[in-house]
Amino acid sequence: MTTMSDDGTLFGGLDPAHQVRTDRLDVYTSPRADGPRPSIVLVHGGPVAPDARPRDWPGAVGYATLAAASGLAGIVIEHRLHSGEHYPVAADDLAAAVEETRALEVVDPDRVGLWFFSGGGPLAVDWMRDTPPWLRCLVWTYPVLAPPPDWDGDIPRFDAIGALGACRDLPKLLMRVEHEIPPLVPNQDAFVAAARDQGASLEVVDVPGAVHGFEGHDDATEPSRAAVRRAVGWAARALG
Repeated sequence: MTTMSDDGTLFGGLDPAHQVRTDRLDVYTSPRADGPRPSIVLVHGGPVAPDARPRDWPGAVGYATLAAASGLAGIVIEHRLHSGEHYPVAADDLAAAVEETRALEVVDPDRVGLWFFSGGGPLAVDWMRDTPPWLRCLVWTYPVLAPPPDWDGDIPRFDAIGALGACRDLPKLLMRVEHEIPPLVPNQDAFVAAARDQGASLEVVDVPGAVHGFEGHDDATEPSRAAVRRAVGWAARALG
């Protein structure tokens, strides 16, 4: 893995990755890599405005570039989670993006991981309940893990806590920030507790001093850089 320099930014010091953009996704790979490689699909949060361009967010580009430096194909997608009503639409967008990812020549179709951020967290549940053999790991960063009780959508479909038993042995990682948005903390705590009670595979990476969306800040700390390196390294090993 390329080492990030101590230049005050979270993803500073990385070698540029080779980028290819399609209608549905951006593909980041190392120019030095040969042949098909494992991939990590980065699933942004939301809701986002219809004119938002998450594929251009510095954090998404940074994670994908770091993934490429770690020997993976970093895949950045966009989905239409424009409101709480759009989770089913966003889930369909994700499924289509994963299908396209697995068809790429630079990607090993049998080694794919999914990484969910913030409000995108519930989009993991379809994959938890029906886990294909090529899905090697799931990662969440400061996630929403269950809809609120008064949500008028399909709560069981998007409840990651309730789906843990269906993918107990699948490698999973949760990144938590110290200064989280308060309503998200109880479900994150419940998720960790349920994993422990069920003996489910779950690694937890705590990011001290960090806030929700810390990748968008210019004053990255060494603990936040170390946490991101640890999480990407974990994904590379799970996919390797």
